[in-house]
Formats: sequence, structure tokens, C-alpha cells
Amino acid sequence: MSRRDRGPRERSRHENDRPKGDRPKGDRSGARPPRAAARSDRAPGQRSGGGKPPRFAEPRREKPATVRSEREVAPEPQLPTKVQTVVVTADENDMRIDRFLEARFPGLSFSHIQRIVRKGELRVNGKRADSKDRLEEGQSVRIPPLRLDAPKTVGVLSDAAQKTLAALKEMTLFEDDDVLVLNKPAGLAVQGGSGTTRHIDQMLEVMRDAKGQKPRLVHRIDKETSGCLLVAKTRFAATHLTGAFRHRSARKIYWALVAGVPKPKQGRISTYLAKEESEDDSIMRIAEHGDEGASHAVTYYAVVETAAQKLAWVSLKPVTGRTHQLRAHMAHIDHAIVGDPKYFNKQQWDLPGGLQNRLHLLARRIVIPHPRGGVIDASAPLPPHMQQSWNLLGFDAKRFDPIENAPEE
Repeated sequence: MSRRDRGPRERSRHENDRPKGDRPKGDRSGARPPRAAARSDRAPGQRSGGGKPPRFAEPRREKPATVRSEREVAPEPQLPTKVQTVVVTADENDMRIDRFLEARFPGLSFSHIQRIVRKGELRVNGKRADSKDRLEEGQSVRIPPLRLDAPKTVGVLSDAAQKTLAALKEMTLFEDDDVLVLNKPAGLAVQGGSGTTRHIDQMLEVMRDAKGQKPRLVHRIDKETSGCLLVAKTRFAATHLTGAFRHRSARKIYWALVAGVPKPKQGRISTYLAKEESEDDSIMRIAEHGDEGASHAVTYYAVVETAAQKLAWVSLKPVTGRTHQLRAHMAHIDHAIVGDPKYFNKQQWDLPGGLQNRLHLLARRIVIPHPRGGVIDASAPLPPHMQQSWNLLGFDAKRFDPIENAPEE
């Protein structure tokens, strides 16, 4: 389900049902969450005061996609033609180097990024860097002259390419001239890696336009996570969408099935996370402020339904976008996501009969400003293994989602 509206969706806050001055009981950090700022673009009739939100939301009404009749095309960013040094901003803290370059220069191809890193042309504080290294605010990044790869000629698609195109169309939740929102299946990687032969980035090759330009990934979700994945079809859109993520204008909502029932049923998790490497794996661990590589991470959660005290369907709203943030945070509060091979650490816990031992995490919804005005609002359905669990547990996927009321910051 998706729609594009003229203005942003009405936003409410779950703090409305607490007396002013009360401290939120679910704040796991011990700090009061900041009050959401008043918005000048509030929808007509939206309440700005402390009124209690309704227990159940009004049914969502589908709106036809709105397209401006006259489009204002902004100039595309120019790639540097000589060596330059840039400083990492606060919004770019903890960003991987390859994602940093993609965000700064949306026209840059993944292969070109790997090439300049491999040759040692990209340096951080004077030292050679790896594409998977994470940046810290204030670091200096030396960027060599960059160029766009020569556009590939668009010819007749082979049978295999036509099948790939059909698969992408089957995944499509929203599409226009600039933007594509896919419902990525669980088990399909977003980008290539060790031992990965098929992934979304590779599949997008079949969608090159007449100029040979390929759609670009704007963000990523884990291989075993299903749901909304945003793709820019033009460099113009890539610039605006990556900027929206950098400035936290994008709202993301996830659904998960977790062990036990979190108490309180709505809360805020605030920790520092740092990567912990081992010989054959890496995970995100809870860290202290000031630890090497540690970044602040904030997640709001709300319990939607429960199955006795054994399982809970929770809705999650990440404020920050750290690697494995939701998975690490739910394990941190002792309610790990069912089927998580990295973070499920509950001892002597048996998977209820009929549930598949697969990661029960869905990128349910994304709301983000459209590059040409209005708002993209797309929702993904439960993947088959989660739908099976919802059926077995008697959960109703149409139930009102209380995370809608979580603060934006």
C-alpha cells in the first residue's frame, strides 16, 4: 500500500496521554525524551495540544498519486575534478565511507567507489581507508577526482533480464519518474558481498534508462529483513532523498515478533552502540559514551498485541539509523527478535510450534518528502513466514499501530 500526498501525514505524539511534566515511564536511558517540535505544516484539524489520542486510528483512505504539472529540475551535483578535502559533519557521524560518498555524490557508482578505495586514493585523516570503515564527526576525508562511469548502452533485454524486471515489478509498492519503493523479500541481499551472487543492486541493472543511468539505492536493510526499500531513479532524486535521511526527515516504522512482553508497553531505548569484530562474524554491542567507535542510538517501541506472556508483536521507530540497531536494542532489553541468528540470546527458550526460525522483522512503512513536493508514504505487507506466525498467534495486522504517536526526535 502506498500513496503520495501534497503535505506530510498528520503526526501525533504518544506523550499526549500523559499529564504535562510527567517523565515517560518507558525511557530506558533515564533521560526525558525531547518534546516534538510544533509543525507549521500540520494537516487541517490536527490537534496541537495535550488532548488524548484516539485508541484506534481512522481507517486510512487511499489517495491518488499527485504529480506536479510543472516540474522544477534542480541542477545535478557536479563531481570534483581535482583533489578536495571535506570534513565529516555531525549528521555523517558513524556513516560508512561508501555510503558517505554515495550521499555526497549520488551519481557515483558502487564500482568506482570500490576502485578508488582499493587504490588508496581515499584517505581519512591522512590514512588509507576501507570502504566499510565508519567515519567520525570532525575527521578530514581526502577525495580524489571523481567521474561517472560511462553509461551502458540500453539494448533488447535478454530472457533472464526480462524475468528480473518482472520480479522487480512484482516487488514494487510505489513508482513514479523519480522514485521507486520496493518490498524487498527476506533472504535477498540489498548489495553484493562475500558469496552473494544475486542482490537488489545487481537486479536494478535491468532498469537503466535511455541515457544508460541505473536507479540508485538510497538506504539499506539487512538481508533477512523484509519490507520497504527506497530507490532513486534519477540523480536529482538521489540527492534529495539521501539528504532527507541525513537530516532525519524520513520516518521509518518496523514490526517485529519478540520473546516475552516488554514492560512498560511503550518506551524509549537509548544506548551507545559499537561494532565488535570476531574471526568469523561481527555484531553491535552496547557501549559507553566515549568508547572507540561508539555512536548514540535511539529507538521507540510499542507493544501492539501479545500471545500470553510468551510473545509480543512490537512496533519500532528508530530515530537514529545504526547498523543492527533494532535487533541489538531489543536484545538489550531482554526481548530479542524471534529468529535472529545474531542477537537472540535467551537461554532455554523454545520456539512455539508452527513458527519458522527466521528473523521476524519487517520494514513496515516509510514516509519521506518527495523530491518534487508532497510526501511518499509506502507500507509493506507481512512476509510469508511472519504472516504464518500472525495467523497462528491470532494477531490482526489491521490493528491500530500505537507507534504512530512516538516523538519524531
